[in-house]
Amino acid sequence: MSTETQTLRGLIEKRGAHIKVEGEITACAATRDNSRFAFTTGEGDVVVVHREDQLTPEAWNTYAVHDGPALSLSADTLPDCFLTGGDDGRLCRLDPSGEIEELGKGRRWVEHIATYVDAKSAVIAAAAGKNVELRDATGRTVTRTLEHPTTVGGIVFDPKGKRIAVSHYNGVSVWFTQSKDGKPRQLEWKGSHLDIAMHPAGDAVVTAMQDNDLHGWRLADGHNMRMSGYPTKVRSLSFSKNGKWLTTSGADIVVMWPFFGGGPMGKPPMELPGAGGALCTRVAFHPEQEVVAAGFADGTVVMMEPSTQRVLPVSLGKAGAITALAYSPDGCTLGFGTEEGVIGVVDLAAS
Repeated sequence: MSTETQTLRGLIEKRGAHIKVEGEITACAATRDNSRFAFTTGEGDVVVVHREDQLTPEAWNTYAVHDGPALSLSADTLPDCFLTGGDDGRLCRLDPSGEIEELGKGRRWVEHIATYVDAKSAVIAAAAGKNVELRDATGRTVTRTLEHPTTVGGIVFDPKGKRIAVSHYNGVSVWFTQSKDGKPRQLEWKGSHLDIAMHPAGDAVVTAMQDNDLHGWRLADGHNMRMSGYPTKVRSLSFSKNGKWLTTSGADIVVMWPFFGGGPMGKPPMELPGAGGALCTRVAFHPEQEVVAAGFADGTVVMMEPSTQRVLPVSLGKAGAITALAYSPDGCTLGFGTEEGVIGVVDLAAS
């Protein structure tokens, strides 16, 4: 791990820090209690940043978790732990002391992990190949295996954890998480469905498709919603907390579809400024405010306020295309990673 890397300008100069590591950054996420931020790499490592050490890269820790690329990362059901999945077929828990617990091991890559926690229940979902395993709060017991016709493209829980939506070829399967058997509701649309997002009110699901489109379904009646016009494949989707906007990557501007006033069908998207023609590669809405973070193929990271179109440069510099971008649950930390192994953390807390 090296703190020697090119100079990055913007908010990161005064309120952040960055390092360069081996391998592409494949994902980033914070723990539920906001205490730590993690970054997974194409080398199988997990880099962990404690909040009190955000501005001190020398104190950041690296753990060799997977044999081969780490493919997925999520906040755990436990408040201060992470879950990771790799192409070694392992689902692992990383605790605050650096202990690695193997929760499961199979022959397929663990490409997607999602968790849900409320006062009464907690559930872990991990996707490998065509199957999604639902696990209890400990992660050690598989409660149900959900089987799909083709490889899983993405998974997402609804806001109450009662359903999980799974994207795959030719549509989405929506399962009840507490049911021990029962078949899923099928939302059909021809083509390959990849990344998936659930509306914060739980009344719509949207997928990014292989052929440069978005497709959505209104869950009340199954009504189809098509959002097209992208020059390239959309790899990142994020709803605003109030559900008014769905922001996406996939163009040289930041595309925001209105989910109000009858939208998105028949409504043009709002377009927020880009980064001088570079492709937008990752987006993330702030968990509390109507502010969106966007990362671009030239390494630029910005935060934007849709209502005013004000742009705050977070990181400017040749760091490689942004491949990971996320806020902590309290919105006080923004983390990003690049295909060249640059990791950045920015402190957004009011000082």
